[in-house]
Amino acid sequence: MTSVQQHHPRVPAFDAVVIGAGFSGLYMLHRLREAGFSARAYEAGDGVGGVWYWNRYPGARCDSDSIYYNYTFSDELIQEWTWSSRYPEQPEILRYLNFVADKFDLRRDIQFETRVTSAHYDEGQNRWNIQLDDGSSVSATYFISGVGCLSAANIPIFKGLESFKGDWYHTGHWPHEPVDFKGKRVGVIGNGSSGVQSIPVIAQEAAHLTVFQRTPQYTIPARNHPYDPDFIEQTKKNFGEIKQKMWDSWGGIPVAPSMRSALEDTPEERQAKYDAAWAKGGFSLSYSYSDLTFNEAANDTVAEFIREKIRETVHNPEVAQKLLPRYYFGTKRPILDTHYFETYNRENVTLVDVKQTPIEEITPNGLRTTEAEHELDILVFATGYDGMTGPLLKIDIRGKNGVTLKEKWEDGAQTRTYLGIANAGFPNFFMITGPESPSVLTTMPLAIEQHVEWIADCLCYLRDHRIDKIEATEEAEETWSKHCSEIAESTLYTKTDSWYTGANIAGKPRRFLIYLGGFGVYRKICDDIAAKGYEGFSLLASRDAVK
Repeated sequence: MTSVQQHHPRVPAFDAVVIGAGFSGLYMLHRLREAGFSARAYEAGDGVGGVWYWNRYPGARCDSDSIYYNYTFSDELIQEWTWSSRYPEQPEILRYLNFVADKFDLRRDIQFETRVTSAHYDEGQNRWNIQLDDGSSVSATYFISGVGCLSAANIPIFKGLESFKGDWYHTGHWPHEPVDFKGKRVGVIGNGSSGVQSIPVIAQEAAHLTVFQRTPQYTIPARNHPYDPDFIEQTKKNFGEIKQKMWDSWGGIPVAPSMRSALEDTPEERQAKYDAAWAKGGFSLSYSYSDLTFNEAANDTVAEFIREKIRETVHNPEVAQKLLPRYYFGTKRPILDTHYFETYNRENVTLVDVKQTPIEEITPNGLRTTEAEHELDILVFATGYDGMTGPLLKIDIRGKNGVTLKEKWEDGAQTRTYLGIANAGFPNFFMITGPESPSVLTTMPLAIEQHVEWIADCLCYLRDHRIDKIEATEEAEETWSKHCSEIAESTLYTKTDSWYTGANIAGKPRRFLIYLGGFGVYRKICDDIAAKGYEGFSLLASRDAVK
């Protein structure tokens, strides 16, 4: 390992500084150390886990099959860890990440309970000067973000919140101690993924639960179940083959996509296929046909299928009508649930449509809409996140000429990146699963692995070729962003307001920031760029331009 150099006698200097100790930060740290780079990771929490450290709300669980929701880089790790069920809960995933941190002895290079508040690029020294919230600073040649896509909680500004006499929580920053809902009147604001997961669990404990819904959601039964030991044995035995299928797939799940349009089948054939997928649970429904997110007529068939399932499940027709989603299926974050719609059949659950009767203010004793006042003891904000760009823009990141990332992305200009990994004007700065990469539409640990390995290989290339600086060119950035937009515009995704487009954050520029060409295709693009000597990047060795 290279020795830790000193840029300033009182400022520790590293080859690389990494933000975060979740899936991204842990693996990035491991790869850097294995490659011989000095590195330090900084984590705001007092333990590893990232979003799985913070998201401890009732019912929090993975929505990808657990056998695919893990690292694939270590065969030994695959053999040593065994998941309990198809969709494990948050505590089990957190145990997994702690197991990884211990196995690879990662904690010794992680500083916990420390936030990175700013990172400024020094052009003269070709280093990143990084400020921490304890008042100290460090310096690094390479600055790498592992903050993730969904770590900046979105707490809406409600009039009167400070007057509320009860307790309130956000699902993204849940207490480490269990919250006692017994005998309490609880209000949940929001019904995205965290709301859909938490509402059925809270309803079982609370004296009364009031759900304040803005947009009804499509949600599919998870059909979670414990894994059979024989299934686990076969999975571990064949994981090499499974891994290759994951890496070649569209979204990280090794299922053969349908090549058939939903409009090619008769209504009876479609119904049978949808019923089978519904019974199987998970994302089977999304893979039923090839054109569900491209063709409006095809999308209508699956959307109406789900609406009919809601009507069949919810006993009260008026409540069922409020729960019927009307946007294009699949164009918001796909949600898996466990008895979500059934929860509205409980006598202690009330649904309030806040599009019809908006929330006016939080009162000392609850919440008032335009129609009524609801007395509450506990408020839960399941209002999601400032996704994709939000976590990065919470940090004061400044590149060349003092230009901030916020200015580059939001000051009247469209957000643009190169591959979702790098930015023109920000040398030696890398983003793991940044905007315009496959990110949240891929199994996240797999998307993270691909980025981490690409970045680590890039740094080794720079070192081996004595290159000091790498920076995306504006031309490459513009071409990549245009490519991402063209693919997105050919789908139905851009026709729906969602956190994918930033529509959940007031004043945020609207842009679809996920690469939709598929993970397997994206991986090959990245590999080809690296094979061509990092095409689309400007590489500088000392004072001499290499290209």
